[in-house]
Amino acid sequence: MPASAQSPQVFHRIATIEAQRMLPADRDRARRSIAEIVTATPDGNTLVYVDGEQRGVGFVDITDPAAPRPAGFVALEGDPTSVTVRGGHAFAVADTSPDKANPSGIVAVLDIAGRRVTQSCALGGQPDSTAMSRDGRFLAVVIENERNEQLNRGAIPQLPPGNLTIIPTTAEGLDCSALRRVDLTGLAEVAPTDPEPEFVDVNSRGEAVVTLQENNHIAIVDLATGRVTAHFPAGRVTLTQVDGRRDGVIRPTQTLENLVREPDAVRWLDDDRFVTANEGDMVTGSRSFTIFRRDGTVEWDSGNLLDHLAIRIGHYPEARSGSRGNEPEGVDVGTFGGQRLIFVGSERASVVTVWRDEGPGRAPTFLQVLPAGVGPEGLLAIPSRGLFVAAAEVDNPETGLRSALSLYRLGDGPARYPTIESVNGPDGAPIPWGALSGLAADRSVAGRLYAVTDSYYAEAQILTLDATQTPARITAAVTVTQNGQAAPNLDIEGIATRPGGGFWLASEGNPERERNKTQNLLLRVSATGAIEQAIALPEALANQASRFGFEGVAVTGEGAEETVWLAVQREWRDDPRGHAKLLRYRVATGEWGVLHYPLGATPAGWMGLSEITSAGPDRFIIIERNNQWGDRAVKRLYEVSVAGLTPAAPGATQVPVVTKRLLRDIVPDLAATGGTVLEKLEGFAVDAAGNAFAVTDNDGVQGVSGETQFLRLGRIAP
Repeated sequence: MPASAQSPQVFHRIATIEAQRMLPADRDRARRSIAEIVTATPDGNTLVYVDGEQRGVGFVDITDPAAPRPAGFVALEGDPTSVTVRGGHAFAVADTSPDKANPSGIVAVLDIAGRRVTQSCALGGQPDSTAMSRDGRFLAVVIENERNEQLNRGAIPQLPPGNLTIIPTTAEGLDCSALRRVDLTGLAEVAPTDPEPEFVDVNSRGEAVVTLQENNHIAIVDLATGRVTAHFPAGRVTLTQVDGRRDGVIRPTQTLENLVREPDAVRWLDDDRFVTANEGDMVTGSRSFTIFRRDGTVEWDSGNLLDHLAIRIGHYPEARSGSRGNEPEGVDVGTFGGQRLIFVGSERASVVTVWRDEGPGRAPTFLQVLPAGVGPEGLLAIPSRGLFVAAAEVDNPETGLRSALSLYRLGDGPARYPTIESVNGPDGAPIPWGALSGLAADRSVAGRLYAVTDSYYAEAQILTLDATQTPARITAAVTVTQNGQAAPNLDIEGIATRPGGGFWLASEGNPERERNKTQNLLLRVSATGAIEQAIALPEALANQASRFGFEGVAVTGEGAEETVWLAVQREWRDDPRGHAKLLRYRVATGEWGVLHYPLGATPAGWMGLSEITSAGPDRFIIIERNNQWGDRAVKRLYEVSVAGLTPAAPGATQVPVVTKRLLRDIVPDLAATGGTVLEKLEGFAVDAAGNAFAVTDNDGVQGVSGETQFLRLGRIAP
């Protein structure tokens, strides 16, 4: 399955707005602030979302969706978990429980125009999801009374049980006195006394479908009567060609049998079918989404497709291989131009996949994949405006990687993401990749590039890229080996092609580790990935090294004049403040030399070097960046010349300083993608035709968005 499909119209990300921007002036924006579940006003011009960290409801003006603006924040009692809208009111549920053994909650009615709470109803338990009946008569609230995962290793039953609460609406809000609770106990075989309901949606018949996640069960409730009209297990599935072992390597070669689905989010496709996102919770989840008929018949299941898609586009979370893989959690459905579309959010892969429902009895058609921040939770289709919204809940104030709402608009194709995807390998599964940390160009074939993966993975890879296609294609991968085995303890950060074939690789050392200290190594490697020579630093340099070591490698000359140049990321102990080393290594003689590179200023964090690329016999292009995201990001290309400079001997007190010239600020290129400006711009190369390319490192999708931007920069002026 290709990661992008040709389509007359596709969704394009047009804007991203951080949750912390909606906070009032008296709130500390350095504290965590999250956008979780999101909905919109009937006209589609205002987003309404819950922020459980800041205990309130945020509003975003999307009258111009390409330029979203903060539009207010209303504080609530308790931690809000969900919100829905009817007319001029928003209905937000919040957890007010003192502890998990004594659950409690409220539903607050907000006047949207006045940005104020006008009513509050006690729910008698801890709420999770909400949904409004299509006719506006009833608000359905899932009372989860979630289990304590620290108690008895999270085993259920844990009482009191949850339920589905139904509250009639009024012109002013809710008729709290008429609240009814639907008993969901006694339905599931897993823990019949503790249903653990999770998510609810209502069809046009006034029927609520409710997932009982930890019980791997689904119930259908008639809202008018409060009667359970059907219930059934969500079932199990066997997956082939998946990675089920957390070992630092993505190997989609295993079969995982009898995985329980444990569905989280659920949406009706029509009055007879619904779709679930099978996240898993207490057990495994099935890494898939499923289309059910109302009688419990499985009409279609995605099987390994979501995991394979994540692998193909570099978003597979290897750290989750031993549990739930891409971890589908959110789902929404909307009809755009006569096409019913399904949106599935993969929380750990940090993407949303878009599918077209082809109707009863037919498999849906994959359309595209959208980058969606870190940990997409809330999904919202706004068909009336041709928009889609994803709320990503992971927030890191220290690095500037903040929880955000991403907005996408339906427009002419082709899709702009992914920017890189892999073809299938010999086993028929996609070639795994991620954490691209260096880039080099083939010396003779235009558009052929090579990339390397860093120490996020246990085995270093050299990848072959075909940049003549869009997206760029990873067409081959070789493992860096030593004595026929995958080479251990490497952190490959740079790659350069050798004049006579093969590669030079730069492996970053970390002498500050308590155990398994690693060296900065220059590696001469064959075209098949075999290490032919490992060159360590002389003692005068190695003794001064910090954990910020080799980051890039370049080569000039050939034969007896072959010379290797290395960029060190940050200052070492013997460097003046604000200066990083550029190292020269003469291959024929083994002689080392040192130059200094002056680092620029940063508004936060630190500045360092990420790449060095040869642009002539004595000219280089260098990536200089800070370790920040978003508005605090600094990512630039500089040109330096070493003509007329004599590198100092290792340990010398006087070291020549290169002069740098700005070639290009890359922040506008990264901002043009409509997302948060990414932190790790790490690879740069100029191909045989003179075209420049840059790529970001996605850190293996661990705690970050997993987004990889492969930038086509054209010709860079000398």
